[in-house]
Amino acid sequence: MVKHKHITQPDVFGYQVRIVRRGKESSRYFSHKLWGSKNKSVTAAIAWRDQMLVALKGSRIRFLKPPKNKTSTGLTGVSRTIKYDRRKDKSYLCYTVFWVLNGKSKNKTFQVGNVQTTTADDELHAFRTARIFRCCYEYSIDNDKHFADDEFAGWKKKRLYDTLTPEL
Repeated sequence: MVKHKHITQPDVFGYQVRIVRRGKESSRYFSHKLWGSKNKSVTAAIAWRDQMLVALKGSRIRFLKPPKNKTSTGLTGVSRTIKYDRRKDKSYLCYTVFWVLNGKSKNKTFQVGNVQTTTADDELHAFRTARIFRCCYEYSIDNDKHFADDEFAGWKKKRLYDTLTPEL
């Protein structure tokens, strides 16, 4: 059994190489009979795979997924992430707050906007809103009150952290 990335042995007669980039597949089958032996067919498969990876590397303009970013903000239940939309080929900066409601995990995403056009003020506004959201949730849990997240509708146009206190 061969253990090489992108190479499988679908049957006893040869090896299959499959590489998928941006939804397009490049594949080729390497028959033992055509190449003369198992060792020669696997060597040819590896060589072809390596050539294709080099050729396909230049065709990738952007990542399908954004690079791993540090998602921790230092606050429990609040994370900073970059989400990639394949349909629009854009990355969006978001702050996501996680909480539990009636035993079910919930999350609220505060999307800052396109990574290339957001300002530091926009990012700070989203972070501060996410932070006050989480504080209100924790205050509600600590004081056995119902947590309503509907106050945060239209958050982009409001500075909730200036007016809202966890006591509300």
